[in-house]
Amino acid sequence: MNLFLIFLCDFLIVAVCKPNVLFLIVDDLRPNFKFYGYENAVAPNLDNLAKKSFVFKSAFCQQALCAPSRNSLLTGRRPDSLHLYDFYSYWRNNVGNFTTIPQLFKENGYITHSIGKVFHPGISSNFSDDMPYSWSNKPFHPKTEAFKDAKVCINPDGSLGRNLLCPVRISDQPEETLPDLESLSAALDFLEYRSNSSELLPYFLAVGFHKPHIPFKFPVKYLNLHPISKVKLPANHWRSYSLPPVAWNPWLDIRKRDDVMKLNVSFPFGRIPDFFMKRIIQYYDASVTYIDDLIGEILRKIEGTNTIVVVTSDHG
Repeated sequence: MNLFLIFLCDFLIVAVCKPNVLFLIVDDLRPNFKFYGYENAVAPNLDNLAKKSFVFKSAFCQQALCAPSRNSLLTGRRPDSLHLYDFYSYWRNNVGNFTTIPQLFKENGYITHSIGKVFHPGISSNFSDDMPYSWSNKPFHPKTEAFKDAKVCINPDGSLGRNLLCPVRISDQPEETLPDLESLSAALDFLEYRSNSSELLPYFLAVGFHKPHIPFKFPVKYLNLHPISKVKLPANHWRSYSLPPVAWNPWLDIRKRDDVMKLNVSFPFGRIPDFFMKRIIQYYDASVTYIDDLIGEILRKIEGTNTIVVVTSDHG
């Protein structure tokens, strides 16, 4: 009986003292924030979070592809240790049975839950987001992910296209929502449930937002916060004559978009016109503002709680 009471007391102390962890990972996020010196940023929620946080200014992405970068980040191992450089290999089968960050929390008394794009979906996470190792229950994925590349972008003539630049009205979209809005709703539901639950175990909640990954599909209102007149092209946006072809990225994923194809840019070394390049920057910045807005709602939900917040990206 005494041993049981000691165990119970230890359990209660651990459960009460351990902080919750909110892990936010944003797809293809550059350091486009005022606290990194980017003047055109409109991201008040992350700006405010940065003021009371550790901000890392000498951190570099492991690899400029989603799956290998996420595998590296979430297992704590370098890509040249994992030897996984594409989207088609699951580290547990191909390299080693390495422990992940959420798995470590799970094995140390945490409820772990995944929402949205945390691990890269598909074979690189065993078509399961690394279940059952990393998560306490089935990860959540938005249903409207199925329409991420659908022809839902309104062209100037009123037709629908599969565009790179794709501001939308939510009411016109399939299911009248967007994937990141679904993920936000799932995250708020999880946090609401936890706030009303008698569950004593702390949680590790990972939320992965898709934007600003292409296509730049977001509610049109965010574009109004980023006038094109403020957009500046980088000083060096020309291909050097001495650049070897192997070092050139012909941006195949962008070329397949309807609005980019209409530019008729020659392959592989043709330049995107300056006017369209400015619009790409404008739409990227608007996508970041959109995600900042969603993150702000989550941060307000956990105000006053014992929660560590981590905001990161797979690569920019």
